[in-house]
Amino acid sequence: MIAASLQPASVKAACESRRRWAFGLTPRTIGLLIAGFLWLIPGFWDSELSYAMLAWDALILLAAFLDGSRLPHATDLTASRSWTNAPALDSETEIELTLENRGRTIVVCRLEDDLPPALVSHSSTQQVTVFPRVPATVRYRIEPQERGDCEAHSLYVLYRSPLGLAERWAKARLDQKVRVYPALRTGEEQKLFLARSRQIDLQLRQARQRGLGRDFESLREYREGDDLRDICWTATARRGSPITRQYQTERSQPVWIVLDCGRLMRSRVAAIAKGKAALPLAEPGARVHSKLDFACTTAVSLAQLALYSGDRVGLLAYGQGTQQRLLPGRGAAHLRQIIESLEQVRAEGSEADHLRATATLNRLQPRRSLILWITDLAESAMRPEVIDGAVQLLRRHVLLFVAMAQPEVDMIARARPKNVEQMFRAAAAQEMAGRRELLLARLHEQGALTLDLNPEALTSSVLNQYLTVKERAMV
Repeated sequence: MIAASLQPASVKAACESRRRWAFGLTPRTIGLLIAGFLWLIPGFWDSELSYAMLAWDALILLAAFLDGSRLPHATDLTASRSWTNAPALDSETEIELTLENRGRTIVVCRLEDDLPPALVSHSSTQQVTVFPRVPATVRYRIEPQERGDCEAHSLYVLYRSPLGLAERWAKARLDQKVRVYPALRTGEEQKLFLARSRQIDLQLRQARQRGLGRDFESLREYREGDDLRDICWTATARRGSPITRQYQTERSQPVWIVLDCGRLMRSRVAAIAKGKAALPLAEPGARVHSKLDFACTTAVSLAQLALYSGDRVGLLAYGQGTQQRLLPGRGAAHLRQIIESLEQVRAEGSEADHLRATATLNRLQPRRSLILWITDLAESAMRPEVIDGAVQLLRRHVLLFVAMAQPEVDMIARARPKNVEQMFRAAAAQEMAGRRELLLARLHEQGALTLDLNPEALTSSVLNQYLTVKERAMV
């Protein structure tokens, strides 16, 4: 439902002529004209036969002229573009092109849709035959390459009659803004996580304790020692005797998703498909996304699962300043706001201000909550600032701290060196990995839940960790 509501609107426009001239000759016509030179062969013996070439060419040109005059004018054609689903990373989007012919002649059309590189890696041409007064539709699939806003432009139409001696050129201005969203996981893909969430929720319902928390549970007769503030005066008036409210432990908890949009999240990782190992960037057929793209995909999946589980989800995306901020909320409309906000986040060229983000989050969320912080650790001899910010959050919140590793560095660290240069590269990679492991281990000792993951394994690991937190009622 959410993916359907995010799809771009359909656009429709009448075609207009692309060229000054009414029509042009097709390759078939040019081939027939060239074939007329064959009359020159018998012309070596009889010069009068050479005039047959001129008659042949004149006949072909006359037929092409008559064929071109029968073609409908460009304004007699109307084109439209519609989308069957929302464009998102790592998923195919189907585009439907519809052409209407108000002329009297059947036309064979070749369509070329002018889409930006963010939507298609290379352009493709579609073929369709359009009968008079009967709309013709052709569908094709694209796979978006980059997250964010982009502009789709005109549809170019080259059409001819079935005879194919002349052709016209037309253009329909189907300009529109298209938003490419993070990868949107469907309910089918999250079936296992949703089933586990239902089981955890059932266990919490069976084990809940009355009298704790401030979530309303039921009404009962007033008993000696009950707090007068818990008396329900409307129920008391209806029944004629004191009635007290019973409360239970809150099951809906605030969950904050915090995304680092600094320079470290700009590094790009290639992968063939979801769930497969990362590949070198030069590998043919590899799909390349930034770490921030992977983080946004994980944020959408966690928001879907947390909202389904009854929790309230908030979002904070930051760089040098705050890029996106959403207070915790519930419902499909709030999920759509989260997806729209994640589409707009951009990785910056400078280091993110982690301490400012920590202060902002502590101000927005004074009560205890679960915080998912997706970031990366800078390779420096000093303690990274993000670790200091994480320690400040641990005083009040449950922190799931996720550091996104670079797959190429892990491959170098695990590889067996074959020469001196590879030995030094492996040693440097192992030193970097050891420093990361030490920093995360110290953060874990202070109470944080820590993960050091390659981007490909990010989503499933975070969802499992979230369900573990829910199961243990850690918030």
